[in-house]
Amino acid sequence: HMKKKILAAAAALLLGICPLSVQAAETETMVKSYLTGLDVPESIGRVRPVAVMLNNIREGCPQSGIASAGVVYEAPVEGDITRLMGIFEDYGDLERIGSVRSCRDYYIFYANEFDAIYAHYGQSAFALPYFEQHLIDNLNGVKLGSTCYFRSSDRVAPHNAYTTYELLQQGIDKMGYRRELKEGYEGHYVFAEEGTENTLPGGQTADEVHFDNYTNNHPWFVYDPETKKYSRFQFGGPQIDELTGEQLTCDNILVQYSDVTTYEGTAYKKIDTITDGNGNSGGMGKYITRGKAIDIRWQKDSPWGITHYITMDNQEVKLNPGVTWVEIVQDDRITDITYWDKNGRQESAAQE
Repeated sequence: HMKKKILAAAAALLLGICPLSVQAAETETMVKSYLTGLDVPESIGRVRPVAVMLNNIREGCPQSGIASAGVVYEAPVEGDITRLMGIFEDYGDLERIGSVRSCRDYYIFYANEFDAIYAHYGQSAFALPYFEQHLIDNLNGVKLGSTCYFRSSDRVAPHNAYTTYELLQQGIDKMGYRRELKEGYEGHYVFAEEGTENTLPGGQTADEVHFDNYTNNHPWFVYDPETKKYSRFQFGGPQIDELTGEQLTCDNILVQYSDVTTYEGTAYKKIDTITDGNGNSGGMGKYITRGKAIDIRWQKDSPWGITHYITMDNQEVKLNPGVTWVEIVQDDRITDITYWDKNGRQESAAQE
């Protein structure tokens, strides 16, 4: 946004327009984003976000627009590949977002936690009942087609379905969905107070975190103490956004150990978003930020409720403002996650 303002001011000077008038025209009430905890214009931070299903196999990379997502979920799907879901509130200037892929049922519950409108191109049979019962507002490419999506010429189907801000708005209009957040919505995450940061002083070292539980893309994150962000890697190299050419970064990583099975007679994953494998409410996980990691618990009061992340001393996790990645990890693959220090020493994730 700052870069755009500088360019706008420069253009105004060339045209003989007072930069102050440009600034005045852009003046808008700022609010704290429910996704990132950062200051954003009210017109961005107080409307429903969109949750877009994103391709994450080699043929679908790099993704376009993913760097603008405030929250990104990664979860396993069939064949041990992962699919990503980017949750966007500030996406008006993106040339394209995608490529967009089909829904898996558990993503519906994750998207709903943010009161998001869910954008996808098709779905598994196990997700269909939720749409037929209108349990979540969704923009389905199979039904909406060119109203909401387009096919690019630089990739082959099914890896070439994309959308834009304008197309998503067309879909929202056609479906008659509300744009305002539901009454009483107060956000998902708790963020560190203004002027403070959560450094996890008692946490284990996490200068690098390798998620070898995902056996196809083998993603990992590397911490940069200068920027205080993690850079994302997968498939053996940096993961970039095709629109910017820059590597993806994040400020927080939430790891959610979950019971993952398959639907009988199929390869489709069945991920429990409410209980662990023993039927207990919630489960364990990790919170990773600022080069450290701590054990946490997650809990969810109902299928359509919000997942809360709780420290071992029973406090809600306070995220550092910025981008958050949520890693849904099969609970019998926890030891495949390793934490490294700057000197290349590593240890397993399992500390409980």
